[in-house]
Amino acid sequence: MTATKFGDSAGMSAATGACTSTGALAEIREVNLSYLLLAQAMLREDRDTAMSRLGLSEHVADVVASLTPVQAVKVASSSHLLCRFRFDDHTILSSLADKGKRAALAQAADAAVAQIG
Repeated sequence: MTATKFGDSAGMSAATGACTSTGALAEIREVNLSYLLLAQAMLREDRDTAMSRLGLSEHVADVVASLTPVQAVKVASSSHLLCRFRFDDHTILSSLADKGKRAALAQAADAAVAQIG
C-alpha cells in the first residue's frame, strides 16, 4: 500500500477530508456491511443487550433490524464508517491495551519455559 499525502487526489480531499481512494472505500464498505450484519444478528438474538452494546437508540435499532439485504448493501456503501470506537476514556482503552500486552508476554514466557524444560 502506498502512502498518500493529505489533499492528494488518491487519498484525502483537502476541502472535505473525505476519503476518495477506491481501496479505502471498498474497505469501508466491507466494514460497514459486516457491522450491519452483526448488528442485525445481535438485535435478533437479544435486542436490549444489542442496543446497549452497540449504542443504538430504539429508533435506529428498528431501522437496522428492518433492513433488507439490498438495503444493507446500499447503506454500507457510504463513504463514512457506520461504527465508531466507544472508548472515549483514555484510561479504559489503555487498560484494555495493556491487558492484551501482558497476556502476550505471559504466553511468550510460557513458550520459552516449555522449550527449555
